Amino acid sequence: MVNVTYDASGDLIGSGGSVFNMGDIAWTLASTALVWIMIPGVGFFYSGLLRRKNALNMIYLSMMTVATVSFQWFFWGYSLAFSDSASPYIGDLKYFALRNVLDQPSAGSVKVPAIVFCVFQLMFAAITPMIAIGAVAERSRLGPLTVFVFAWSTLVYDPIACWTWNPKGWSFILGGLDFAGGTPVHISSGTAALAISLYLGKRRGYGTERLAYKPHNTTYVILGTVFLWFGWFGFNGGSALSANLRATQACIVTNLAASVGGLTWMFWDYRLERKWSVVGFCSGAISGLVAITPGSGFVGSPAAVLFGFMAGTVCNFATQLKFIFKYDDTLDIFASHAIGGIVGNILTGLFAQASVAGADGITTIPGGWLDHNYRQLGIQLADSVSGLAYSFVMTTIILWIMHYIPGLRLRCDEETEILGVDDAEMGEFAYDYVGVESELMPRSEYNAGASGGNREPRHTTATTSQVSEQEKDAKQLSGEA
Repeated sequence: MVNVTYDASGDLIGSGGSVFNMGDIAWTLASTALVWIMIPGVGFFYSGLLRRKNALNMIYLSMMTVATVSFQWFFWGYSLAFSDSASPYIGDLKYFALRNVLDQPSAGSVKVPAIVFCVFQLMFAAITPMIAIGAVAERSRLGPLTVFVFAWSTLVYDPIACWTWNPKGWSFILGGLDFAGGTPVHISSGTAALAISLYLGKRRGYGTERLAYKPHNTTYVILGTVFLWFGWFGFNGGSALSANLRATQACIVTNLAASVGGLTWMFWDYRLERKWSVVGFCSGAISGLVAITPGSGFVGSPAAVLFGFMAGTVCNFATQLKFIFKYDDTLDIFASHAIGGIVGNILTGLFAQASVAGADGITTIPGGWLDHNYRQLGIQLADSVSGLAYSFVMTTIILWIMHYIPGLRLRCDEETEILGVDDAEMGEFAYDYVGVESELMPRSEYNAGASGGNREPRHTTATTSQVSEQEKDAKQLSGEA
C-alpha cells in the first residue's frame, strides 16, 4: 500500500517525500486523453483517403495499435525508453512490467509522478507506429501487422525515445531540442513508412488510371484532421507536463502553425486545378502540426508562422518525390511526417529561445540562432539524421526477418488486393452498402497513362483546353439542372 499524504496547499506528497502538483497531474492526464483521440484520428484520416473497399481496415489498425502498444509499453516499452539506469541509446528492464512505477518523480518532471508520466508517454508510443503502418494501405495482410507493431515499437521507437527524452540519452545530453517528438514520433514513423513502401512494392495497377482515384470519403479526412488538431493541444501543450505559461505558449504556436500550414498547402494546390481543396487544407494543417512539434515549447508565435509556411510548402512539394524515385507511398507519409519533422527540427535550431523555454520557471536552454547559439543547428541535424537512418535500417531489417518467417510475410496476394483488404481479411465493410463493383475491373482494363492513388497527385498545371473543358461541362450541367 502506497503511503501518500497532502500538504497544506493540497499537493500530493509521495511515499518518498516528493511533492507532486495536483494541477500538473490533472493537466497531464487530460492531455493523455487528448493524445489518445488522435490515434483513431489517424485511422479516419487514412481511411477517407483510400478506396472504400479498403476503408475499414485503417480504422481497425488504429485500435489494434493502441492495444498492442499498450501491452508492449507495460511489458517493457516504458522501461526501455525511460529507465533511470539507461545507456545513452536504450534503457534496461529495471521497470519491467511497470515494477515500482508509481509515486517516484518522473523522468520528465519532478512535479509529476512516474505513473502519470508513463501513461502520458504511452500515447506517443501508440500513435507513432500507427502513422507508419499507413504505408501498408491496400496491399498488406492484417495479422502480421500486430507482430510488426510490437517489434517496431521495441526496436525502433523505444531506443529513439530513450536517446531523445531520457536524461541519460545521448541526444538529451548533447543538448538536442525536441519538445514533443519531431524525431521519435514523426521522423521515425515517416521513414519507417518509406521502408515499408519499398519493401511491399507497388500496388496492382500502379501507373494506370485505376489508381488515379479521388479520396472515397472526404468527410472522414476532415473528421480525422479534427481529431488530430484537437488532440495536438495535448500532444504539444501536455508535453510541458505542467499547467503553466509554457504549456499555453505551446498550444498557441501549435494552433498557429496548423492554420498557416493548411492555408499554405491549399494555396499551392489551387495553382494546379483552380480548386479550393479541403484535402489539401487538411494535409497542410497536419504538416504544420508535425513541424511545430519539436519546437512548440521553445519558439515564439512569430516563428510559428514560418513553421507553418515552410511545412506547407516543403511537404507539399516533397509529395512529388514518389514520382521521381518511383515508390508507392500511398498516403504521402514520408513527405508529411519525415520531411515535416526534419523541417521542424531545423527551424527549432534556428528559432528556439531561452525566454520561451523558461516560461515554466524551470527550464534553462542556450537557445538557437536567435539567441546566438549557432551550434544548436548542428545538434538538430545530427539528431534528425540519426533518427532517419536508424529507423529506415531497423524497419527494413524487421520487415525482411518477418518475410522469411512462415505466416508473417506482410504482402497480401493479388486476389486480396483486387477484392479489397476489408472483405478478404476482415469479412466486414465500412458501410452497409459498398459500391465495390466500380473498384473491381478486369486485368485488360488496367491501361497505362496516369499515376495516382495518393492524397497528393503529380503536380501538373491544368492546360487552357482542360480548363475550358471543365467550364463547358459545368455549363452543360447547369443547363440540365
